[in-house]
Amino acid sequence: MAAFRHTAGLALDQAECDVHAAADGEVFVIHDPTLDRTTDGSGRVVHRTAAELAGIRLKGGQGETVPRLADMLALYKDSPVAPRIEIKEDTDGRPYPGLVRRVLAELDRSGQRRRSWIIGFDAPTMAEVTAAGGVAGVAWLLERKTWQSLGLRGTIAVAKSYGFPEIGVHESLLDAEACAVLRSAGVGISVWGANHEASIRRMLDLGVDLLATDDPPLAIALRG
Repeated sequence: MAAFRHTAGLALDQAECDVHAAADGEVFVIHDPTLDRTTDGSGRVVHRTAAELAGIRLKGGQGETVPRLADMLALYKDSPVAPRIEIKEDTDGRPYPGLVRRVLAELDRSGQRRRSWIIGFDAPTMAEVTAAGGVAGVAWLLERKTWQSLGLRGTIAVAKSYGFPEIGVHESLLDAEACAVLRSAGVGISVWGANHEASIRRMLDLGVDLLATDDPPLAIALRG
């Protein structure tokens, strides 16, 4: 939450978070499907209730615990920075039943559905969001192996068939030729992993629509 509080005051377009489901279905902000790496807990996120997760402390978090999505959204309600929510899968790579519905319900409760983006690696899950409608946009993320196996034309075909306005890849996979092909097909381009000056400058030069970075102040300075 400390990171989100700082981010809400920066000159950014969006702030990204990752969400998983608790055992009782409540939506929590945490990157991994397990607790071991980033908290003082252990085991799968989905095996803990909301009450249990709310009491598990984050490593290096000065006593902060795993936040609910509702907590994160409350910070951005009066901020020009819009939420960008990545819907994750469980440890077996399977979607959480009902998670899309619950995420959208939280956005509705906070009054931020229309300005929020939903992103994720599972195409059917992103298709569910697209079908539900009412969000600012949906981005389908591709792992390296998916990007390489589908190729540009295959990626575009999938994005078009599902109605995804944007695809997202690691910055190292993108070059000027790929950008030109995606642009000509009317597909938006986002990247992650642009965390240092060289990669941020390269993405800005390519004219991507959005870059996710671990160093927002540097990206803001370079963009400016």
